[in-house]
Amino acid sequence: MTKVLVIDDEPLARRVVREYLKDFPDFVICGECNDGFEGLKSVRQLQPDLIFLDVQMPKINGFEMLELLENPPAVIFTTAFDEYAMRAFETHAVDYLLKPYSRERFAKAIEKWQSREQASQVQQMIDKSKASNLQSERIVVKDGGNIKIIHISDIVYLEADDDYVKIVTEDGGYLKNKTMSWFEENLPADTFVRCHRSYIVKISRISRIDPYERDSYTLKLNTGADIPVSRSGYLRLKEILGM
Repeated sequence: MTKVLVIDDEPLARRVVREYLKDFPDFVICGECNDGFEGLKSVRQLQPDLIFLDVQMPKINGFEMLELLENPPAVIFTTAFDEYAMRAFETHAVDYLLKPYSRERFAKAIEKWQSREQASQVQQMIDKSKASNLQSERIVVKDGGNIKIIHISDIVYLEADDDYVKIVTEDGGYLKNKTMSWFEENLPADTFVRCHRSYIVKISRISRIDPYERDSYTLKLNTGADIPVSRSGYLRLKEILGM
């Protein structure tokens, strides 16, 4: 039996999935959720084999929910999202059903799942979704037992911290299990600069650059923080700041 979880804030959309799944007796719905927080909790508790997932939902969207899962199940999107999402995610999920979809189209999605060829595609889809979160100007992190949504505009700087990156805001620091290189590639280049192997800073937060030792410098941010600057970082700063 295949355990299925349906995550969608529209009761009618969940009912359509229930109705169409009646054609597949080997599939059993183990739960239904109407937002990303409920979905996150239910995935962890119920361990479904497959989830039918909406994108646009209250609190956190479908992509952000997937990002918070360490070992996400296979995903079939069921959403009215526009063609941008189609281009970004269609080739990486098991399938992408654009509402309203027919019973025949639903059956094709199930056939794709049954082919069991989607394992590597799911991780690619999640990687895409993480970049998408930055493009939508927010990052989702775990803060103890809570979920914290950080807007890009609130970031002061980022600091490498072992296998994590510490995202520093005026409210505090939050750890994210990503690399500095990933953030460097995905944060807007006109807003952030990597000044050191272990630091990325928001350009607008720079107050001044002070000499530190021979051929080395320190950034003073408007929060009072001192950030080291490497030789290559100094060259990037000179170019960006027109020095």
